[in-house]
Amino acid sequence: MISTQPQWEPAQLPECGSPARWDWLQQLRRQSELDPEPWLQALENGSLSLAPDLLSVLAERLDPPSQRRLLRWWRKQPDPDPGLPSQVLRHRDGASADLLLQELAPGPAALGLALPHVVALALLPLLGHQRKAAAWPVLLSWMRAPIATPLRHAALEGIARGLSVWPRLQLVAGLSALAVDLDPQLAAPAVDLLARLPGARRALVPLQRCPLDPEVAERLGRRLAATPAHPLLLVVHGRSGGELPEELVSLAAELEHRRGAPVRLQALSAVAPPEPQQLALGNQLLTLVPLLLLPGGHVRHDLPAIVRHWSAFTRVQHWPFLGAWPCWHTALATELAGLNMQASRPLLLHHPLEGPLAARYLGSLERRIGAQCVATPYSAEHLAKLKLTLASPALALALAANRLTDELAEQVGPPLLQRPCLRQLLLAELEALP
Repeated sequence: MISTQPQWEPAQLPECGSPARWDWLQQLRRQSELDPEPWLQALENGSLSLAPDLLSVLAERLDPPSQRRLLRWWRKQPDPDPGLPSQVLRHRDGASADLLLQELAPGPAALGLALPHVVALALLPLLGHQRKAAAWPVLLSWMRAPIATPLRHAALEGIARGLSVWPRLQLVAGLSALAVDLDPQLAAPAVDLLARLPGARRALVPLQRCPLDPEVAERLGRRLAATPAHPLLLVVHGRSGGELPEELVSLAAELEHRRGAPVRLQALSAVAPPEPQQLALGNQLLTLVPLLLLPGGHVRHDLPAIVRHWSAFTRVQHWPFLGAWPCWHTALATELAGLNMQASRPLLLHHPLEGPLAARYLGSLERRIGAQCVATPYSAEHLAKLKLTLASPALALALAANRLTDELAEQVGPPLLQRPCLRQLLLAELEALP
């Protein structure tokens, strides 16, 4: 006698509550091939009810086109199950991402009849899961909108699912703004997401100076404690014989207090670098920052040798010289704008440089900060002459006191680190480094 194998069609599915239903569904799950067409048709014509046990089996067997078809059916239901989309749209594919974007791109303005809340809640996390670049502005608009917290939280979950693909600067700005939100249900996970980013300290440290919910502030403290700062070495010019100006010593001391890790200065004018024991390196990474303002010989030649020296003791993370930082250019421009310029273009007095690289750098710096760069040798004769002839407002491109600021104190004012805004900027940037 030949046994008839079940056809695994909707009409043969035992009803809910039947003792045979569980075993039938298990056999359906084990089928090597399953034609989804009759099941989708039965759902669309209303002859089949999509119970949770059936959904768990069908969701595993649907290809992307069938998944989108099931999602469109779900979207038309008067009371759609909020859990269905996450079970169905498990894979990433362009067509599914486009379908989600089509639903959510109109933003919160579409909430209501055009886009029920339950649909938005279910689809926002899945949009992030697709990790499509076009999803970023959509998720950001939902997260920032003045709408119910669950909807904003769903958008935040979508951002979390695609965290690694969003534009980094925009991501940090968006999450940092959310971290100071009055709703701790949104602020706390925003802090957690910032802590997941590479180099998290750069995003987390500035939040310490923001007004935070007490519980969120505690969470921020725990996240920072879990990402301790590395020993920091600041390479500076120094004065003759390796003497360190007081403003640099003070900067290092305050940084060490803020970072909770050793901060040392290495003067280019010193006979020898600091002893490795002073930095308590162990197996830690050393963060090395050249506080040098121009791409002269020190940056091009001495600095690589310094990096090689410290690489013999530990791993070194080497940052660009200070004069290459865009935020430093902005701060310089602000400082120059505060001078009494009258009708004259302000002057930026700097140590003479040679070569095409220096010329390109100085030209770029002039355009960025709105000043005229003037090469200024440190010879006594030149400084004395400049003291008599300097008429335009001027700033010395010197981080700490040197011969230029000593001789022309009345004309150029204090060195840059003695200017409060520039000092605070440098403290904030260096504190946030790994």
